[in-house]
Amino acid sequence: MCGIFAYLNYNVKRERSYILQVLFNGLRRLEYRGYDSAGIAIDSPSRPQCSSDSDLTSSPPLVFRQEGNIESLVKSVYQEVGETELNLEECFSTHAGIAHTRWATHGEPAQRNSHPQTSGPANEFMVVHNGVITNYEVLKATLLRHGFIFESETDTEVIPKLAKFVYDKATEAAGGQVVTFSQVVLEVMRHLEGAYALIFKSVHYPNELIACKRGSPLLLGVKELTENKDNGSAFEENKFLSKDGKPKELFLSSDANAVVEHTKKVLVIEDGEVVHLKDGGVSILKYENDMGELGASLSRTSSVRRALSVLEMEVEQINKGHYEHYMQKEIHEQPESLTTTMRGRLIRRGSSKSKSVLLGGLKDHLKTIRRSRRIVFIGCGTSYNAALAARPILEELSGVPVTMEIASDLLDREGPIYREDTAVFVSQSGETADTLLALQYALDNGALCVGITNTVGSAIARNTHCGVHINAGAEIGVASTKAYTSQIVVMAMLALAIGGDTISNQARREAIVDGLYDLPNKVREVLELDQEMKDLANLLIAEQSLLVFGRGYNYATALEGALKVKEVALMHSEGILAGEMKHGPLALVDENLPIVVIATHDACFSKQQSVIQQLHARRGRLIVMCSKGDAASVCPGESCRAIEVPQVVDCLQPVINVVPLQLLAYHLTVLRGFNVDQPRNLAKSVTTQ
Repeated sequence: MCGIFAYLNYNVKRERSYILQVLFNGLRRLEYRGYDSAGIAIDSPSRPQCSSDSDLTSSPPLVFRQEGNIESLVKSVYQEVGETELNLEECFSTHAGIAHTRWATHGEPAQRNSHPQTSGPANEFMVVHNGVITNYEVLKATLLRHGFIFESETDTEVIPKLAKFVYDKATEAAGGQVVTFSQVVLEVMRHLEGAYALIFKSVHYPNELIACKRGSPLLLGVKELTENKDNGSAFEENKFLSKDGKPKELFLSSDANAVVEHTKKVLVIEDGEVVHLKDGGVSILKYENDMGELGASLSRTSSVRRALSVLEMEVEQINKGHYEHYMQKEIHEQPESLTTTMRGRLIRRGSSKSKSVLLGGLKDHLKTIRRSRRIVFIGCGTSYNAALAARPILEELSGVPVTMEIASDLLDREGPIYREDTAVFVSQSGETADTLLALQYALDNGALCVGITNTVGSAIARNTHCGVHINAGAEIGVASTKAYTSQIVVMAMLALAIGGDTISNQARREAIVDGLYDLPNKVREVLELDQEMKDLANLLIAEQSLLVFGRGYNYATALEGALKVKEVALMHSEGILAGEMKHGPLALVDENLPIVVIATHDACFSKQQSVIQQLHARRGRLIVMCSKGDAASVCPGESCRAIEVPQVVDCLQPVINVVPLQLLAYHLTVLRGFNVDQPRNLAKSVTTQ
């Protein structure tokens, strides 16, 4: 979804050109989240060169907004700089700039709807926003009655205008007493409903920024620049909040990708926290939700002390390396990402009795999970498909009924969740809006909540009782690839851990552990099909539709393969449970429609052979995915094309089988001329409903 970024330099001189580049690069790091317009706000040229804090004036900041990509914004900014003769060499010892990439939810992609949104022509208050304000129409109607004029169709515009309204009323009532920036923002928050992450900048509070959140992700990065002759750049973690006058740079961002190149010292902002950056210090207030009428007394708050954490990621992880696209890189990284996912979790000490798994985040809760009335998997999109792929093995090894829920549908139905249930929440980002709401719903109903996510410190990781990080590494491409396969592996290990106390399935568990050890090598083997998938993509480039049939473990593979083609290649594709073929889908079959049938060796193999014969009898244009050596036996005619993949233990076969479909989707997209990393209308992290 939207990406927000801010940069504040304190007691360190930075030229305007440098500040602009930091803001632009921050937005580039957030491009993968999906967007259709972008904007920034910086201070106007109202001070002497290299001015100090004592030279502050209250001239309106400069706001630049542009529809299209970030490079369009960069071009328009420098064009306006040239026209206005803005001095790029002007430097500031302290400066606060904000930036935003917008993914349209209210109002079409247009300059007027881009962020930062402002309180009016004087830009007294400016806001960048990720999320949705659900009560914006009520707030807008109230503000219209008080004479405010709205220029955009966004829900965000009510926020800076509400801030100005609150500031004007509070200043009038204070009778000359100072109204702080925090007081204004807290009062604004009290009237907002929905999910949001916000950064405020104001001409009334120069060189200050305030960040707050409810539901949407936001973090603070801290970089102290105090030089130490022995140790270089020194950092005192226990004093980072203080206004000590030391030079430092502070960053606010929707996620770590935009911060890691500057610093690894971060603080993940919690829901309800208001983070105030002022005079080089950071103060944190905890907001208590207490709705009231406009102009009512300010909300009650409490001060919070928080510790910084260290990002466990490198800049290289978010670069493309020698690959042309992130999706291509992430597909080919899967042998390494799977190895990392399993590292330290598989136990095999030579003797067969020693083959097991260790999931440290779950060990204290395994007995409770085993006694569960049922296990409920909850997710959206690719994460849901990964859980679906793991459901059969979890049912087999645990003996506990397993049900599947799409997060939004569970909430719409208000489906029953019981205290005796274990609810497993699967999300790559750990910030998916519907999944988070479903998590709160399950917590309210007393269920044991388990999180499976790729993001340390995410909302799901923080708010579940226990969980497992998939450790797949940063995933930048909007279409999930390596996170999907790592999710399946983690959930297979979850099944092994839950069923680890059962003697009857010991041989089965040992075979799966052996299969997990060998899985990265098998994925390397299947990646050799890259050119073959490119050739197949060339044959399908002009097609309008694609069907994918699977069953058993590979029903999820059919859904996920079709989803990948749909997401990035913009081709209609549908994953179908092969057992349902005669109940409607068979009517679509003719000699023109390409059909992929997944028929690798497992318990459903003979049934898939029957499906292939029936499709062939109706002149279906068949593409069959089969185990190595089976092409001659499963392909009924010369017109049938085979994709041969390595055979592994059945519950891990979906990891192998999805890779050729990922490659097919990638090559189809490139050949059709679409943006493979930023598909039309889609966002990486869906943080709004």
